[in-house]
Amino acid sequence: MRRIFSQVLLLLMIYSASYAQKKVGGVIPTDTNGLKTYIDKLNHDANELYVSCPDSARKLAEQALLLSEKIKYNKGIGESFLNLGHVYWSQSYYPISLFYLKSALTYIPKNEGKLLANCYNATGRTYMELKNFADAGKNIELSAKYANDDILLQGKNYSEKALLYTRIKDYDKALEASLKALTFDRAAKDDGEINIIYTRLGSIYRFKNQIPKALAYNDSAYRMSFKTGNKRLRAKMYVEYADVYNQLKQYDNAIIWAQKGASLADSIGLMDGISGAYRTMMFAYEQKKDLGTALAYQKKYSAALDKLNTTDKQRNTELIQNYFALNARLNEIAIMQQMGREDKARISFQNAIIVTLSVSLVVVLLALYVTWYNYKQKKQLNTKLGRQHEALLVQKGLIEDQSANLAAVNKLKDKLLAVIGHDLRTPFANLRNIISLFENDSLDLEDMQGLMRKMGPVIKGGELTLNNLLEWAGSQIRGINVTPAAIDINLIGDEMAQTYNYALLQKNIRFQNVAITGHCVKADEKHVKVVIGNLISNAIKFTDDNGIITLSSAVTNTELVINVNDTGKGIAEEQLPKLFNLNSHFTQNGTMGEVGTGIGLFLCKELVEFNGGRLWVTSTLNQGSTFSFSLPLAG
Repeated sequence: MRRIFSQVLLLLMIYSASYAQKKVGGVIPTDTNGLKTYIDKLNHDANELYVSCPDSARKLAEQALLLSEKIKYNKGIGESFLNLGHVYWSQSYYPISLFYLKSALTYIPKNEGKLLANCYNATGRTYMELKNFADAGKNIELSAKYANDDILLQGKNYSEKALLYTRIKDYDKALEASLKALTFDRAAKDDGEINIIYTRLGSIYRFKNQIPKALAYNDSAYRMSFKTGNKRLRAKMYVEYADVYNQLKQYDNAIIWAQKGASLADSIGLMDGISGAYRTMMFAYEQKKDLGTALAYQKKYSAALDKLNTTDKQRNTELIQNYFALNARLNEIAIMQQMGREDKARISFQNAIIVTLSVSLVVVLLALYVTWYNYKQKKQLNTKLGRQHEALLVQKGLIEDQSANLAAVNKLKDKLLAVIGHDLRTPFANLRNIISLFENDSLDLEDMQGLMRKMGPVIKGGELTLNNLLEWAGSQIRGINVTPAAIDINLIGDEMAQTYNYALLQKNIRFQNVAITGHCVKADEKHVKVVIGNLISNAIKFTDDNGIITLSSAVTNTELVINVNDTGKGIAEEQLPKLFNLNSHFTQNGTMGEVGTGIGLFLCKELVEFNGGRLWVTSTLNQGSTFSFSLPLAG
């Protein structure tokens, strides 16, 4: 399956690889041995460039991959995938890097121990970035198995072991592994790996609080980064300097180095370098009690993480879409293409027979008969090919329709998750900031109590959003279980008045419960509370100060109609049809800037319908809205 997926990716990269081929220049050999040598040179150049010029390295690796596939050169394919894994690792797209590295392992021949050692080493390093330390350790051990007596590979292996031990905070083992790696790297005279080990040692000594040694190794690593041209490492060294100065409480120096790190990381597209620099500056400004600037860098840090997550998601989504859209039909199309080639071969063979028999004077009658017979066969085969072509067109249309539907669903999913993520992140970020200010003695107890009272509605709003999301997601995955009982709406109204009392007082809104008593509905009590709670919460959100919210009910035939009326901002008539439409997903801000996701109304509609009722809305802009739903009366 992985080989098929890799072949699909090759088709998608034809255009970009052809472009890279023009950029490289020179004449591409036509013989197989010369082409293999050319491919090996492309992969060597890509491996040399991926740290300093990742985009150029990617183009070279893609060209090598395309040429290798044409001649079925497995070593070239595996090494090209390995280089692509290096490229995406250097730009912090770790899930994509891991995909290419695993693809490389399926193609690299077993007798290519050096390539396998490098690939397992890179795979272990990528698992570390994804915080999967168990798999990281397994792959690093496999790398050691293939390194044999190669001192350069042994140095790289110990370097990754040092990083793994550092990540799991076993600094003594990390130091031991780093010194072994340095011994091998010096013997191999590999400046690039020595540069990396100096960086490792600087970090380890910083974690062990041996600052002079940390600074000494950092200085060595920084100077060598210019010699090796390793901009990625240099950007991280700037941030490492900033962390050291933060540890020394020299916050101004820390800010200067972090700013340099952010600038260089941004110039080479190193997203985790940018986020690390923002994190360091945020800490420094917090320690300087410059909370305004600290908050600004916290926002930049969150934005950098969001950008990295969004980019990863877009890249991963593109791969997943290609996989499911094309792989489902790939075997069928391959079989049909093979049948087409066989049919064309038969036609060519029959044409040859016709020509041969036509020029044969000895068997004229037999030639005429065979010519007629083969003509008939050719016509039948052409008809068969025509039908197969029509079938392919139909399948193509189905694939395009499926792709469009998948794109629409993904778009809706991404939109809902983005809105929900924003709504849930904001209250927790605010609460974290308040706690941080309190812990730093920037707030006294009275200020803290005031802020916490104001945060109450925000947290409840986030909790309501989360509950709605869980209810809605559960209904999509498991369905909705209904446990009907006789319910008095007036009693639920009293309960809601207590639940939202603080929110009502915040806006000085008067809540009226005039639902009739003595007429119970037959429905699931939990569902009814969720529906009425959401409708009252929405009414509070969109009602101005000194407004009125009214819960009422009326008997209609065998149903009880429950109404939640408010005197709020109302909804424009043309927007009403969008409220319960998953594709349009309409929502707006409350009177105090409250943001909603719209999921609450979707959930209310589903719960009411599962309990045998229906939900509708009437509204007048700037006058108010009435959300109504019906439920069957209890017998």
